[in-house]
This record gives sequence, structure tokens and C-alpha cells, in this order.
Amino acid sequence: MNLDLSKTTIVETSEGGKIWAQGYTLRKVSKFITGTSEDALVPIPIFYDPETKEILEETLPKEIKDEYLTINK
Repeated sequence: MNLDLSKTTIVETSEGGKIWAQGYTLRKVSKFITGTSEDALVPIPIFYDPETKEILEETLPKEIKDEYLTINK
């Protein structure tokens, strides 16, 4: 993608910060779903405010967003 960064806008934290940290949330998948002998872990990358630990909502998959947003509050 050819992108001109001068045409973008800053995504600020709820406190007005401009720096985000990247982390992962882990989800466990049953061995019956994966077809393997053990349960598996699926890492999902997210961004969060390093000061408040609040997750940037747009980085969560829609299927699990509600579950994590209640944790944020």
C-alpha cells in the first residue's frame, strides 16, 4: 500500500497520550477443535495504553470484543 503518513491522524489514548504498547491476549482452543492431542493457545496481538492498561478497542477481533471491554472498565 502506498500511504502518505502526512494524511493520517494520531490515535490518542483516553488520557491524551500518543504512545501505545503492544501485547498479546491468549485464547485456549480445545483439542477437539484443533484435532490434536492437546489444547492449543492462540496469541492475538493487541495495543494498549501503557499507563492505564486500557486495550485499544479497534485491535480486538469483534468475536471477543465485548468480553475484553468489560475487563477494561
